[in-house]
Amino acid sequence: MFDIKENLKKLPDCPGVYMHKDRLGQVIYVGKAISLRNRVRQYFQSSANQHPKVRAMVANICEFEYITCKTEMEALILECNLIKKYEPKYNVLLRDDKTYPYIKVTMQEEFPRIIKTRIIKKDGSRYFGPYSDAGAVNQTIELLNKIFRLKRCSAVKFLKGQRACLNFHIDDCRGVCEGNVNKEEYMECIESVLDFLGGKQKKVLDYLNGKMLSCSENLEFEEAARYRDYITSVKALNETQRVTMISDNDLDIIIPVGKDKNTSIVVFPVRGGKLSGRETFAMSAEGEDDYDSLVGQFIKQYYSQWAEIPPELLLSSPLKESGLIEEYLANLHDGRKVNIYVPKRGPKKALLDLVLKDAEEMSKTIEDKLENEKAKEKEIIDRFSTILGVRKDYYRIESYDISNTNGVDTVGAMVVFGNLKPVKKAYRRFKIKTVEGPDDYGALQEMLYRRFKRALEGDPGFSELPDLILMDGGVGQVTSAEKILRALNISIPVLGMAKDDNHRTRALVNGSGHEFILTEDPVLFKYCGRLQEEVHRFAIEYHRSLHNKNSIGSVLDNIKGIGKIKRNALLSHFNSVEDIKKASIEELLKVPGITRQNAAAIKEYFNGI
Repeated sequence: MFDIKENLKKLPDCPGVYMHKDRLGQVIYVGKAISLRNRVRQYFQSSANQHPKVRAMVANICEFEYITCKTEMEALILECNLIKKYEPKYNVLLRDDKTYPYIKVTMQEEFPRIIKTRIIKKDGSRYFGPYSDAGAVNQTIELLNKIFRLKRCSAVKFLKGQRACLNFHIDDCRGVCEGNVNKEEYMECIESVLDFLGGKQKKVLDYLNGKMLSCSENLEFEEAARYRDYITSVKALNETQRVTMISDNDLDIIIPVGKDKNTSIVVFPVRGGKLSGRETFAMSAEGEDDYDSLVGQFIKQYYSQWAEIPPELLLSSPLKESGLIEEYLANLHDGRKVNIYVPKRGPKKALLDLVLKDAEEMSKTIEDKLENEKAKEKEIIDRFSTILGVRKDYYRIESYDISNTNGVDTVGAMVVFGNLKPVKKAYRRFKIKTVEGPDDYGALQEMLYRRFKRALEGDPGFSELPDLILMDGGVGQVTSAEKILRALNISIPVLGMAKDDNHRTRALVNGSGHEFILTEDPVLFKYCGRLQEEVHRFAIEYHRSLHNKNSIGSVLDNIKGIGKIKRNALLSHFNSVEDIKKASIEELLKVPGITRQNAAAIKEYFNGI
């Protein structure tokens, strides 16, 4: 088990983020530190001067985990991401994404401008950041506007004969509104701005240093101080921000750590452009532990279990068979392209550098982590063996859940765990066909009947039967499942995961109402909670996708002359109904199959809403 005193000795003296966990393995606090070694140790020293809230938290800490960073600023941003992910009990929770400022270049405008924003949108703009120093952002925007004399106002169209504002008269703007600005020259300035914000800042720094020295030599000290402040701001922005990328990309970074029998693969998931933790997978690498074999086999085996995989896999070194593996993954997932590569520059390269440093630190403690994982797996096996009265080394566990909105678009979800690990290749989704209205028991029985009927018919996708079924619910869900299994003459134990008033799993319950209380069994409590969250997430995601698809279809189908083919063409071209609504007649005519009459009908429909 986790030894706090021993692990405190192994803490690195570098910036990073730490996560305190309770006896159930739940994250109860996330913090950042300039020195992980010094900061985390403080919690376990004398409590005499600690705040009561801190003492209460420390009393509940049973283990901790950490992720190293290069700078305190990176730790600050990663801390924010992880607080939003885990919502720890002892943290002040952040409720939105308006935390750090970005610099936005409005590339969708004819004459782009530079502004500060805290919200990223898919509007065609270029975003740089996030930055922890809002003052530096403001000064940098001011600097770039002064150097390149860019448009400051939000106006996109200007009336003929329109008078210029004060910025033009004090030579801070070119006067786009007067119609005398050369578009090509203006866009060359914007390209220089993009280069500058992208990290190519030497020319501007040299220019500012020259101006500062010149003003100083001429005894213009106030002006020299202004240029000095500009230089400070530029250098503050130049510090790479690597835990959040300027996009909403989904990707995984895959890094091998350890050696010989203690070899593992660490996966750092990036979701919505944000680094959101890491997962460690032990590998049996005896006799086949070179990089290509290890990473190649992991990718093939791990992602073949997934129903969906991220479109990009980032590696630390090239993989000889990357093209072949990409083709293999595409064939497994309905032709969806997966790119496997090593980033050479930009934010993805910076993110890779960050996780490589963290993986290097992890390698020092990987043996302890693997032993902890094995101990947890053995405990889970022991618990289920005791409850079921049968000893096994491997348990395949299936869990089911129903999701709908007032009985509309009802769907079912099935997730599978093999001991501690999710077997994502075995996940299944069901669109309920025979049940109308909010009848969860009826929907559940239809899903189970279809699942096990296909198993009896020899369907290879359903042929492997579970050792245990865990229902998301209580006695009612358990007895509903047991009726279907008896009708099909199948004998599989069924238990329900009953919740308390706070919607947390409190007990396992069988069909006769006998309960196995989980509140005093942290290992099984955490396991069931994780399984319950996973099946609920999988069901909700399918329901939302189906509900949104049906909602989108019904809106466009109401437009005269727009059938299924034209509807799909519009959605493929514009991605969303909102974009279709905003499109002009000329933009609509660019969609294959859309006539001028169709475009007019679309505009008329949305203008009338």
